[in-house]
Amino acid sequence: MSGHNPGMDMALLGALAEPNRMHIVELLRDGPLTVGEIAERLELRQPQASKHLKVLSENGILEVKAEANRRIYKLRPEPFRTLDEWLQSFQSVMEDRFDNLDQYLRELQSKKDKP
Repeated sequence: MSGHNPGMDMALLGALAEPNRMHIVELLRDGPLTVGEIAERLELRQPQASKHLKVLSENGILEVKAEANRRIYKLRPEPFRTLDEWLQSFQSVMEDRFDNLDQYLRELQSKKDKP
């Protein structure tokens, strides 16, 4: 990915590294929820839930919509695309390495088999 800021990945990973925040993200995978619903499902006090939601929002992981007197939180797809692209970059490297290892082991085996 050209020209992306690697610091953003660290902030993103840092925001997701806290267990309650990870649980919030997993809850929101199924669809938008209010602060009250999130607090209730995670058995957190509402101020605690709000604090975690603020961190997730500030790191661009969630978007907030105000509806009447409620705030509705939902996941933004962009950070997950970034994470996915980052993971994909490892996948191709690891597959190449396994292919090379395979080749190397075959060569070793064929040398051993020769009298």
